[in-house]
Amino acid sequence: MTKRGLYDLYMAAAAAVREHDATCATCSPDRRCPPGGRLFGELVRLQDDYFAQQKAKRA
Repeated sequence: MTKRGLYDLYMAAAAAVREHDATCATCSPDRRCPPGGRLFGELVRLQDDYFAQQKAKRA
């Protein structure tokens, strides 16, 4: 089994948020249920890490 890269983790988190948002009647762009908030928080963290990695590669 190969180790997943940061981009793959970031894209998987984005897909998980989209899937959750499609089925959750509670979540909205302004407010999230606890599981949705956890998924969205993970997406934000991974997105920040990925963008920081890209910026470091260009420096």
